Amino acid sequence: MLSIGIVGLPNVGKSTLFNAITKSSVLAANYPFATIDPNVGVVQVKDERLEKLASIYKSAKIIPTAIEFIDIAGLVKGAASGEGLGNQFLSHIRQVDAIAHVIRCFEDGNITHVEGKIDPIRDLEIIEMELRLADLESIQKRLPRLEKQLKLKDKQAILEFDALTKVKEMIENDVPADKLDLTDDERAAIKSMNLLSLKPNLYIANLSEADLKNPETNTFFQQLKSKAHGSGIDVIPISAQVEYEISTLEPEEQAMFLEGYGLEKSGLDSVIQKGYELLGLKTYFTCGPQETRAWTFVDGTKAPQAAGIIHTDFERGFIKAETLSYSDLMAFGTPQAAKEKGKVRLEGKDYVVQDGDIMLFRFNV
Repeated sequence: MLSIGIVGLPNVGKSTLFNAITKSSVLAANYPFATIDPNVGVVQVKDERLEKLASIYKSAKIIPTAIEFIDIAGLVKGAASGEGLGNQFLSHIRQVDAIAHVIRCFEDGNITHVEGKIDPIRDLEIIEMELRLADLESIQKRLPRLEKQLKLKDKQAILEFDALTKVKEMIENDVPADKLDLTDDERAAIKSMNLLSLKPNLYIANLSEADLKNPETNTFFQQLKSKAHGSGIDVIPISAQVEYEISTLEPEEQAMFLEGYGLEKSGLDSVIQKGYELLGLKTYFTCGPQETRAWTFVDGTKAPQAAGIIHTDFERGFIKAETLSYSDLMAFGTPQAAKEKGKVRLEGKDYVVQDGDIMLFRFNV
């Protein structure tokens, strides 16, 4: 399951956004957000293709794929060295796939700011530095242990030591993460450390309701976009308060509400979409009378490994994958019609699964 950690200073709208995540329900198929504990929320991912597929296959139920949001509460300056509450949650965020920074981009005299005034760039840099300092502490603990293994000329230890030394220098010299020069082998060597400063990032600009219709007029939003431009990080404009209001509505009302703001989808849906793009994730489907279900896979995954997402036995005993693309199904209307036109294919072990593939795995264990 894809997981996104939500970070930010106090009073930037992070809690309001997380409340929207844990209260909303996305589809009419009774799949509400589920709160696992006070700091983790799981939500299904909207995919318009699911309902169309369920209608064609006359499926009894729809099972969308899900995404997990982890709320890192109380992160303040000094969190990495024990200030505030954030340090006790930093370990949780190490397990996430991507980090979403919530940055306040609106003035409100009734909502105080922990740093005294609104400054999105300063706020962002505080959080980024705390994450880097948490990494630095982990690295400084790890390097002495590796030095002992270096004397034995352990190849893996050498790779890890070199990689961590580069990351340490990056942090100490305040070098952007996208400028870090690590080989694929070095990245693999330190993958298990789950370093926060190397995770993909999204910036969520929390705007006032008034600015939501035209974010480009918001100076703070423009400042964030300028900072993000050089690093290729996406900045998503949302209003946490509006997201919360959307979360309390029925699906039909949500569409009307969004239309009133000139939006095609909610800010939360945009965050999920960007998260998928950031991590190179795609979706394939399994369909039948019992259920239509979405499965998430990493771009480039081959058929046996995609089968293994459902069950390890499917991968171990993989024979073939009966495959039909979503676009071909929509073009011909039914699986039978698509099959008669030669659009249903039997794919082998080297087939690279495509987004929108409808798959039936043949296996023998």
